[in-house]
Amino acid sequence: MINMKFIVSSSYLLKQLQVLGSVINSSNTLHILDNFLFELDNNQLKVSSSDLETTMSATLEIESTSQGSIAVPARLLLETLKTFPEQPLTFTVKDNSTIEISSDLGKYVLAYAPGEEFPKAELLEDPSTTLIPAEVLATAISKTIFAAGNDDLRPVMSGVYFQFAPTGIIFVATDAHKLVKYSRTDITSSTEANFIMPKKPLNILKSILMTSDAEVKIEYNDSNAMFSFDNYTLVCRLIDGKYPNYEAVIPKENPNKLIIARTQFLSSVRRVAIYANKTTHQIRLKIAGTELNISAEDIDYSNKADERLTCDYQGDDMQIGFNSRFLTEMLNNLQSDEILLEMSLPNRAGILTPVDGLDEGETVTMLVMPVMLNN
Repeated sequence: MINMKFIVSSSYLLKQLQVLGSVINSSNTLHILDNFLFELDNNQLKVSSSDLETTMSATLEIESTSQGSIAVPARLLLETLKTFPEQPLTFTVKDNSTIEISSDLGKYVLAYAPGEEFPKAELLEDPSTTLIPAEVLATAISKTIFAAGNDDLRPVMSGVYFQFAPTGIIFVATDAHKLVKYSRTDITSSTEANFIMPKKPLNILKSILMTSDAEVKIEYNDSNAMFSFDNYTLVCRLIDGKYPNYEAVIPKENPNKLIIARTQFLSSVRRVAIYANKTTHQIRLKIAGTELNISAEDIDYSNKADERLTCDYQGDDMQIGFNSRFLTEMLNNLQSDEILLEMSLPNRAGILTPVDGLDEGETVTMLVMPVMLNN
C-alpha cells in the first residue's frame, strides 16, 4: 500500500502539467505513456511525461510529509484541473489503486498505475556540457526550426543541427530548398561537439524558454541530450546520422546585392503570390537599376500580377525565380527593418540576411534555392 498525500495549488499544478502534457502522444500503443509519473519526496513532487524518445520532468514545491510514486491518467487530470478556479487541492492515494483529489467543491477519484511501470529516463553516461542563456537558445530554435525538413526518408534533415566550439555556437536547419544558419560568437563551448536535435523536443523547449531568464545546461553524448533549467529537465534521443556539409551549398561570391525594407518586400511577395501557379508558387524578381519588379502568373488561368518597388541595388541587371512560400516564411521570421538579398546567378541560391537589429556577435543567414524561370 502506497501512503501518499500532498496539497498543491490548482493553477500552479495545471501550468506545469500543460507543459509536460505536450510530450505525450495523442495515441500510445504503450498505455503507461498516457500517464504522468508522480514521484513524491516530502515537499518535492517530481512530475514526468514521456513518448520514449523524449522524457521531460518538472519539480514542484508542494506540502507533504510522504513519499511514493504513481502514474496518473494525464488527460483526465488535465481536463479536471482546467475547470478549477485557483484553490488548494489535496491528493490522497487510497487503498484500491485509486487517487482521490479533493477541492472546495467535492471529490474526484482516478485509477492510477504503479510508478515502477513508467519507463525510466536515459541516464547520460559521461556527458559533455555547454551553458547557453535561455533567451539565446529560444531565439536559435525559433530562427531555425521552420526550415527543417519533414521527410522521413532523410531523418537527419528533419532536425536542427547544433555545433558547439570554442569559437562560438551554430544552429542549422535545412530541407534542401531552404537553409537557415544562426550563429553566436559571444557564447562559446570549451569542447567541440555537434549533434542533431529532433523537432518535437525543440518546440517544447521553445515554448518555455521564451519566458525564462535562466542559464540552460545542455549535457550530451553520442545518443542523447539533456536540457536542465529552472525546475525542468528534458532528455531526448538525438537523430542518428551525419549532417550534410551545409557550408558547401552557401555561395561565397555574390556580386549582386539588393537592400530593401523587409515589411514592404514581404507584403508585395504575399500579394503577388496570390496569382502564382498553385503547384510551383513561383514568383519572378526582375532587378534593374534601383527598380525591383515582382511578378507572378498562372498560365492555366490567365491570372497574373506585377508590382514595382524601389530598392538599393548594386550589381548586374538580373531575373531570378523563387518559391513564394519559402520567401514569405523567411521574411516573416526575420525581424529587421531592412534585409539584404545577395545573388550570383539565376540558378544559384539567394542569401537573405538582416541589415539591422542584431546583437553583438549574432548572425543570421538564410538561403533560398531558386526555381527555374520558363520565359
